[in-house]
Amino acid sequence: MTLKAQEKESTLAFVSKEEILKDFRVAVESRHASLMGRKEVFMGKAKFGIFGDGKELAQIAMAKAFRKGDFRSGYYRDQTFMMALGELTVQQYFAQLYAHTNVEAEPASAGRLMNGHFATRSLNEDGTWKNLTEMYNSAADISPTAAQMPKLLGLAYASKLFRENKGLQELTQFSNNGNEVAWGTIGNASTSEGMFFESINAAGVLQVPMVISIWDDGYGISVPKEFHTTKGSISEVLMGFQRTETEKGFEIIKVKGWDYEALVQAFDYAGELARNEHVPVLIHVEEMTQPQGHSTSGSHERYKSAERLKWEKDWDCIKKFREYIITTGLASEEDLDKIDTEAKAEVKKQKEAAWADFSGEIKKELQEAVTLIRNTAEGSGQKANLLQMAEELAKSINPIRKDVISTVRKSLFLLRNDSSSAKESLRNWYENQKELNHDRYSSHLYSESDFSALKVAQKPAKVDESSPLVDGREILQAFFDYTLSNDPRFFAFGEDVGKIGDVNQAFAGLQAKHGEWRVTDTSIRECTIVGQGIGTALRGLRPIAEIQYLDYLLYGIQMLSDDLASLQYRTKGGQKAPLIVRTRGHRLEGVWHAGSPMGMILSTLRGMHVCVPRDMTQAAGMYKTLLESDEPAIVVECLNGYRLKERLPHNVGEYTVPLGQPEVLKEGSDVTLVTYGSMCRIVLEAAHELEEIGISAEVIDVQTLLPFDLTGTIGESIRKTNRVIFADEDVPGGASAFMLQQVMDHQDVFRFLDSEPQTLPAKAHRPAYSSDGDYFSKPSADDVVEKVYQLMHEVDPNRFPAI
Repeated sequence: MTLKAQEKESTLAFVSKEEILKDFRVAVESRHASLMGRKEVFMGKAKFGIFGDGKELAQIAMAKAFRKGDFRSGYYRDQTFMMALGELTVQQYFAQLYAHTNVEAEPASAGRLMNGHFATRSLNEDGTWKNLTEMYNSAADISPTAAQMPKLLGLAYASKLFRENKGLQELTQFSNNGNEVAWGTIGNASTSEGMFFESINAAGVLQVPMVISIWDDGYGISVPKEFHTTKGSISEVLMGFQRTETEKGFEIIKVKGWDYEALVQAFDYAGELARNEHVPVLIHVEEMTQPQGHSTSGSHERYKSAERLKWEKDWDCIKKFREYIITTGLASEEDLDKIDTEAKAEVKKQKEAAWADFSGEIKKELQEAVTLIRNTAEGSGQKANLLQMAEELAKSINPIRKDVISTVRKSLFLLRNDSSSAKESLRNWYENQKELNHDRYSSHLYSESDFSALKVAQKPAKVDESSPLVDGREILQAFFDYTLSNDPRFFAFGEDVGKIGDVNQAFAGLQAKHGEWRVTDTSIRECTIVGQGIGTALRGLRPIAEIQYLDYLLYGIQMLSDDLASLQYRTKGGQKAPLIVRTRGHRLEGVWHAGSPMGMILSTLRGMHVCVPRDMTQAAGMYKTLLESDEPAIVVECLNGYRLKERLPHNVGEYTVPLGQPEVLKEGSDVTLVTYGSMCRIVLEAAHELEEIGISAEVIDVQTLLPFDLTGTIGESIRKTNRVIFADEDVPGGASAFMLQQVMDHQDVFRFLDSEPQTLPAKAHRPAYSSDGDYFSKPSADDVVEKVYQLMHEVDPNRFPAI
């Protein structure tokens, strides 16, 4: 449907003159902020800028329909929307542009993100949840195009769960009976991304209260929309999703970005429809403009014709809004000029206040450093050089913190031959600054609250001879059953998880027992399975999102890496999404479903815990630990372990396995063998073979790769055996190399090594098919025996002659 002002009762009937003039003021304040922000970048006071000019009117209309409890997952041009809600002041806007690291000045990211990234703080300082129903909520933005869409699906799906799952009705700080709408925004060019289409399809299937607004200015940086979109119109492409009287689907609305009345009507209608009926809505806002081009990186005059540039000036939304106000007699041109002048002055005032606060902190540190360097110089043989460095630092124009710290470090290097007392004050100041800068730039990669997974109390599994021997999958089944029965926030979803209880039967029978809202099937869509998990976790629920096989994790890796893993870091503890991703991998045979790309996971998922349990007893304990914490994690179960027999603990569902604590599976004195997951059985088999030929191997299961050996267990073993081999199924240079690096860098073992530390990974290629393919592709017990024997031959060739 297309909404035009004349098709419905005039907006003037339900929007007062005062409110319309307030909207005009917000629009021009936002526009002046964009114009001044660009100048700040060109003056060198900010690194980069991307702005929301040309999108003001539609965002004001969206803000009118947005209610407390609702969530936004959006686009980095949504500044006007945030300003209209009162969730972003102009001063905060410029504080982010300058990258002010003070969370009070820049609450969205504490200066960790470039401008245009908007987040409200869902958490109190102690990590507890605020009452999200009393807030306007904005999920922390990410820059990869369209990556906000999968999370949006999850935010909307949470409302569906809160409405349909009666067990959640007491969680009133998170939802009011599922009445919350998830509002998404996206640029028209980004609708070409697969994440967008996958999210649209999933929302149509699930029928969730989601409103997607497409800001269509006709371009994707320099590329016009005819190169992006079939028919040049995303709403035309998606007309097959339009709901009918007999078929569920989307409501699709087209509206012009300069038409104030139609915009207000469109967003009001969309919000009420989504809120009351849980119908997803797509609003295609056409004929938007981008007055300053894409960003400060270039000029749009290079790729837009003179005719297009003239059209953008003539149909600028603020210009048309001004004409609308004058034509309807709401205000005179002089009245609007006065508002514009006042807005410009106010923006300038707040900009200057933001710069004063930002630069003032650094100038204070600069002056302290200059004074200390000068004082230290007086008694130093490097006086002339030190005074020159202090003088250059003091004269810096628009200094940044790097200038200050770099000068201090160079000064301390110059002072290396001076007595410790002479440079003590400067060195103490620098050490204090290192702590402050760690907090400013490196804190909150993981939770720093009392809910950290590392603070969960350890509760051992109770296993004895009376514990029944069962398939490993039955231990997980018992754990999930217990948790579903005792925690209404907990639910699981993924491909084949529901009716058949997952492909390995750990959820067998649990959908029938606990219902489809607790154990749920999804379509084949790993990216939005991850997004669904992130969004629901952001709203206080405790999801397990299943990725059927480890190889399929690649489909969701961007969401996990760019969004989930960095969430606590990029909000400096302001938001959390304790999603658990469940998957399986390792020893299955074949090129696919058999990979162990742990190096990729370790590189991309810093900020998540990476658990690699050797069996299902350990896996269940790790799940319990994670569910008691407020952190995201991935648990990689052993694909060949579901039918192996284990003893069912008496306290299944209650015991925990601590993260970062390796376990010694077999003691030994000659060599330390470090591994994890399915390799534990391989290495233990080899260790027993080695025992028969007189080699005593100590076998250690690291249990988690992130965090890695917080107890120093491996180092302690190496100090005893003086030799170590790290074995796993990843490619060379992957997780085995990571483990080696962690131990060498952090456990002070080099001086205790009598032999070169070694790794035993899989081959560089993916595993070949069949049992033979497995044997010749991944480390076998024979490989371990041979590797250890060769090591011992080098130590004692007489006792262990060459084979």
